[in-house]
Amino acid sequence: MDEPDSPGSDTVDIMALASVTLSIFLVMNPFSSIPTFLSITNGVDGDTMRRYANRAVVVAGVLLFVFVFIGSPLMSIFGVTMESFRVAGGIILIMMGAELVFGLKLNKVENEKDAPWIIVATPIMTGPGVITAAILFTQGYGYALVVLAGVIALAATWALLRIAPSIVKVVGINALNITSKIVGLLLTALGVEYMLQGANEWVAMYWGGI
Repeated sequence: MDEPDSPGSDTVDIMALASVTLSIFLVMNPFSSIPTFLSITNGVDGDTMRRYANRAVVVAGVLLFVFVFIGSPLMSIFGVTMESFRVAGGIILIMMGAELVFGLKLNKVENEKDAPWIIVATPIMTGPGVITAAILFTQGYGYALVVLAGVIALAATWALLRIAPSIVKVVGINALNITSKIVGLLLTALGVEYMLQGANEWVAMYWGGI
């Protein structure tokens, strides 16, 4: 099996690109963002709603790509190993998955009177889970692939937000809620994989010679 690209590699593997794009898209989970987006933009006209969608995706993208490029150096400054970060990232993804599956509210929005596009951009779209995924994927696959995957995932999310009212009319809120729960289950499984991988690597690194 081919080894993942290093963080500085410019090589893009199509299968890896598809996998990372889907993972980032699932962590962003626009299906759960749509009801929230419609709720906090209730009463505004279509043009304003589309402007909010544009701004939300731009802000989410900036946050995502900032952590793609500074995530690993930031970890080095604080002395955090990738093995420990994988375990921590797995825990975050498991919590996100549980939040979606069981309808919990672990991600608190401090002030719902803020601009709606800010609330959708962060913490709903680009929260701890996306930041964690960005750092882990960059370490494993390189900057070029993760940036491209992020652009594709953001573009898909942007398209869904812009047609959010039409989606709700066609499939209904209940269908979106069911989809979100399925995404939550997938995120939980992904989190378990991260935790197991990080724990195995940590044990091999510190106790491999025992």
